Amino acid sequence: MIVVADTSVLINLCRVGQGGLFQNLFHDVVIPPEVAGEFARLAGGHPRFAGLKLPEGIRQQAPASLLPAVRAALGLDPGEAAALSLAVEIHADAILVDERRGHEVALQLGLRAIGILGILLRAKSTGFLPAMKPVLDALQRDAGFWLGEPLRKKALQIAGES
Repeated sequence: MIVVADTSVLINLCRVGQGGLFQNLFHDVVIPPEVAGEFARLAGGHPRFAGLKLPEGIRQQAPASLLPAVRAALGLDPGEAAALSLAVEIHADAILVDERRGHEVALQLGLRAIGILGILLRAKSTGFLPAMKPVLDALQRDAGFWLGEPLRKKALQIAGES
């Protein structure tokens, strides 16, 4: 499975020690330079993410250009815009994105969008993660990841941890 990743999914899972999931779950993880730069800025300047490094096996590729539909979409940051354009360009199987606006635009472009919860559910179902609850706890506590209680309960129920 070839996926393009946005920054938030990468940095939040790395913050809670789950960066290895990318290599375990996906055949090829690609990021545009804008995502690599944003990751480096956060890891170098934000105390919560200090010292984090991109997971092994992630490769960088710039999109040839930003799609007109992406340029016209309001509310996307440069990393999301580049990741969405790149995902369409390389015919990625999915884009890893958590922000609502990025997810909406991905669906408009015909892309499959997978967020952190989808990654964790996939990791649990394939045996790369023994339990989701400790990771969700760490994401909320250590990474400042916002997750509404109804969605948290639903994800844990799907994972068989309710």
